[in-house]
Amino acid sequence: MKCEFASHGNEGVIYSISWAPADLNCIAASTSKNGAFIWDMNKNKIIHRYQEHKGGVYCVAWNHLDSRKIATCGSDGYCIIRNVDGSGVQRYKHSSCVFGCDWSTNNKDMIATGTEEGKVHVYYTATTSNQPIKVFTGHTAKIFRVKWSPLREGILCSGSDDGTIRIWDYTQDFCVNVLNGHTAPVRGLLWNLEIPYLLLSGSWDYAIRVWDTRDGACIDVALDHGADVYGLTSHYSRPMTLASCSRDSTVRIWSLSDIIASVQMKIIAKRPWKEIINSPVCISEHSMTVGCEPLLSGRLTRDIKFKIDQSKGTIQYDVILKWFSELFMIPNGCKNLWELVSIVNGEDDILLSQDYDKGILHTKHLLKYKASDAQQLQLAKLSQYRRLGGSRSCEEKLREAANIHIKLGNISTYCELMIQLDEWEKALSIAPAISMQYWSSLVKRRGEYLCRQDNDECIPYFIATNHLQELTDYFCKHGRLNDAVCVAQAAVEGAFQELSVNNEQTASLPNGVAGPSEDQLRILTDAVDKLAFWHFQDGSPVRSACCHLSIGDIKKALSKLMRGNELELVVSIGSALKSSDATPFVSMAIKLLSRRCERLKKWDLAIDLLKTIPDNRLDLIKVCARCQGSSSEINHCHQQCGLPDMDECLSLAEEFKSKDNLMEFVKYCLLSSSPELALEVAMPELKDKLKSTTIHLDSVAPLVDLLSCIRKCRLKRLKNAQLRTELLIISAYVGALKALQNQYDDVVIPMLQHARNLMGKYTVDVGITDERILAEITAISVCSNSSVLKSDHKSATATAKNQTDYKVLLDRVSQSETLVEPGCYLVTGSQFPSHSDVHISILTDKRIQGASFFLGDSVSAMSINEALMWATCNCFSPLATGDTINPF
Repeated sequence: MKCEFASHGNEGVIYSISWAPADLNCIAASTSKNGAFIWDMNKNKIIHRYQEHKGGVYCVAWNHLDSRKIATCGSDGYCIIRNVDGSGVQRYKHSSCVFGCDWSTNNKDMIATGTEEGKVHVYYTATTSNQPIKVFTGHTAKIFRVKWSPLREGILCSGSDDGTIRIWDYTQDFCVNVLNGHTAPVRGLLWNLEIPYLLLSGSWDYAIRVWDTRDGACIDVALDHGADVYGLTSHYSRPMTLASCSRDSTVRIWSLSDIIASVQMKIIAKRPWKEIINSPVCISEHSMTVGCEPLLSGRLTRDIKFKIDQSKGTIQYDVILKWFSELFMIPNGCKNLWELVSIVNGEDDILLSQDYDKGILHTKHLLKYKASDAQQLQLAKLSQYRRLGGSRSCEEKLREAANIHIKLGNISTYCELMIQLDEWEKALSIAPAISMQYWSSLVKRRGEYLCRQDNDECIPYFIATNHLQELTDYFCKHGRLNDAVCVAQAAVEGAFQELSVNNEQTASLPNGVAGPSEDQLRILTDAVDKLAFWHFQDGSPVRSACCHLSIGDIKKALSKLMRGNELELVVSIGSALKSSDATPFVSMAIKLLSRRCERLKKWDLAIDLLKTIPDNRLDLIKVCARCQGSSSEINHCHQQCGLPDMDECLSLAEEFKSKDNLMEFVKYCLLSSSPELALEVAMPELKDKLKSTTIHLDSVAPLVDLLSCIRKCRLKRLKNAQLRTELLIISAYVGALKALQNQYDDVVIPMLQHARNLMGKYTVDVGITDERILAEITAISVCSNSSVLKSDHKSATATAKNQTDYKVLLDRVSQSETLVEPGCYLVTGSQFPSHSDVHISILTDKRIQGASFFLGDSVSAMSINEALMWATCNCFSPLATGDTINPF
């Protein structure tokens, strides 16, 4: 984030700021010693100053329904309202300091204030009276913030030093609810612009809380800040993204996507709009009923719904997904990603935004925009251009010898002596007299010498000799990945030609330029991959995807989004790309989104999502097998999926058992009222297969995946505890092999160790011995190239047995090609430090950075990245209780 403008300062403390409404590019601010002012950002100067207050001004509020009005309040006990030009001053006297004020979002003449006495005053400014029309009491300490609801008329809230937030109904003259939870004064308050009952608060207890004001429940708490949380805000165009500021000197950006996850799933599943968007006329009573699903109610969603209705079914659904994606997603490269999608789809470049060149450019535009940047710099600095030079020391005898050699025609000796004198320019100017090949070799030597010195002067030498690999390596070594991509793309477009290409050959080619060679394309791809990897490791899977999409690499782009758990974006982008490469990624993302619906106990919604993808029978069976509920509820799910009821499934299972069709038997057993029968029959065969040290993962993984779908309530109540233990051990072992296959380095050894721990605790035979697992752990630790896997065995030397064991393991998990590129998950924000909310990973015993994922005991935790990788390979909790984990 960079500062684009700054005011001149010397104002004391700036307590509050308020954006101007509409398209006025101004900000109002209140200060501790110079009153309040309006700063015009176009002119970069203060255009108005208001100094009616005697003392500090704590709050400023611009009227967004009447942009001519600005209110301020301060330590002198006044709330003062004036026109922007300073005229028409109205003063409202209070008996104590006034810390907060806010204009009603539904009535341009109504303003609320919060005072040191703990009272909320409501004034109607259209009258000549300076007395409040309402006074609300209840707080036991001063009120620092008041906020009107943008969606519910007459509703406002107040935050107090007594640690509570009160919800007031102006129309009913009473306090609707008291929100208790903060343990220190409340400072930040923010109503959500789409969900009418959603309120956020920040406090001196370092916490940000999310409230359901219908019943006063706190539905989420964030403790990432390391000091008092003072302010909360969101932009009207991104209502599900908010910013917080704190005395820990950080500004943090948050997403509310988890809280409205069910809404996103309904949009993807194409549910009726009445289940997603509220009535455009008013907020329905149904949406404010406690327990009712959230309905989008803001201006943005109403605008989207209006466009959908006006189109009369002519808008493609991927366009609708894009609109909602822009509404829900954090703006961390998403706009850039969508513009690259339009380019890949062949849409007209005229549709690109004006700030397209500020992001990651598609390679077909890269040189054009870079050339434009260079021209602007050249024009800006032309008057300052000075040619630099300097004298160099020399050895007189060497120079004398060189002069003799040149007179004798010994040109190569002269050049070498000039090089010894560090006078490369003379050597290079004479070298073509011998041959262009000799000149080229000297240029390369000069470039390599400068490269070893980390001197940017090597760049033109490498370019002159077309040594692009060395040049891109130099850029990558110094972290200049954008430059590496730029040079590689220039080569692909024919900007650099081999010396051997003569004029006649060049003239015979289209446009005088040869097509890109395989080496040039490889260099470009490598450079883009490195830049994408850098963005991904920096915690930005969206920008990483932009890099891959800039060269039209759809698979890698969607892989990065998958590994960043940006599932909704995969569905939206994949649907918009209209490419067969994207289709399997969309299906995979929808399968994981259906798992998210299961976590929310939205079984109908999970099924509706799966119905949108092809070849969904096995996934529908798995959903019904996992379904938690009564027999009638489970049979209802079966009916939705077109499956027989539970009793009929049991009969079909017996039929397939008689035909020795194990997989179909297991499927229908799991769907029946006796799913444990599947374990009794399938486990012996699994254990028999696992006795072989060379058994391939693909021969056991499908059956293990299916058995893992057994309803957890039945698994935990299983009379035969040995069967449950065997399933947990085998799931952990097979999961570790999957993790090795997917290069989930963080969970491979912890999962193998988890299997060992269970085998040591319970005496069971699963076809795998403890010695075998220990040997595999050792082999992975000493033979793997991964620094994560080698962390405990950095100095160990691999024995011949270790190498053999490791090779056997790799052979067992080898496959032709994976859909998602191998590599660990890295979710946006998962690398940020967590100041006050410290948790230790149950897998690594290390402090968790970013968000934590809590297990069934609500105490044990793992990082969100670890949880995603674990659950992808093994759905059972590391606590070995039989519970499953679902972080998707």
